[in-house]
Amino acid sequence: MRKINAALFITLDGVYEAPGPGDTTLLEKRGWSMPYTSDEVGEVIGGNMMTSDAMLLGRITYEGFASFWPNVPDDDPFGQIMNNRTKYVVSTTMNKATWKNSHLIQGDVAAELAKIKALSGKDISIVGSGVLTRSLIEMNLVDELQLMLCPVVLGQGKKLFDDTDYTKKMDVVEVRTFDSGMIYLRLKPKAQD
Repeated sequence: MRKINAALFITLDGVYEAPGPGDTTLLEKRGWSMPYTSDEVGEVIGGNMMTSDAMLLGRITYEGFASFWPNVPDDDPFGQIMNNRTKYVVSTTMNKATWKNSHLIQGDVAAELAKIKALSGKDISIVGSGVLTRSLIEMNLVDELQLMLCPVVLGQGKKLFDDTDYTKKMDVVEVRTFDSGMIYLRLKPKAQD
């Protein structure tokens, strides 16, 4: 059976998305992860992407990707991966998903994801989509959590586990450190008692 793997860049204080461009006082914090990325980090992210053949996205991430990736040059290899890969978008507000190979998931998300996981193929990657990741972790639907931990505290922004009313224990599968200071954590939820 396929697995659902979530990957996020995250800060020491749990922020995965800094305040947006409308907040001019914090605009300088938009590129918080960039100083910690490197070719070595890119290789890990690319390697993880190659273990999957489908992406699972929330609406906001989907809309951002769908407005960007179809416009990259045809000879961009990563653009080809993004455009040709199967994409599932979870949304309660969208009517249709028009980006190539996109499918809309609405209604009983857990039941729909169970059907998708039962299909033959490689794993399914959640890319970005912090709100979706948090919801799926709460529903015990994430099989692996990959965090790219950046050694920075932002103080504000969207936090992965802000105001949760549940406890999730994780097993550490892999830890890697990079010269940039970033720490890669690969975690699996512990089996429920």
